[in-house]
Amino acid sequence: MNRIAANALKTLRLLPRAALILMVLAAPVLAVPMMRADAGSTIEAPALKKSGVGFVLLVSLQRG
Repeated sequence: MNRIAANALKTLRLLPRAALILMVLAAPVLAVPMMRADAGSTIEAPALKKSGVGFVLLVSLQRG
């Protein structure tokens, strides 16, 4: 009986730590669907200005 009680006490002592680790690991997984549901949370980069240097470089390399 004493051995069973010791095992039960050890398990009860580890239970809060295991629950905390599981919550920390599950939080990002559970947060992803909530972020995808909101369309206003998307951050977009500003559009790059096109300078046209690529076309000039292509033409100059073909002539040379």
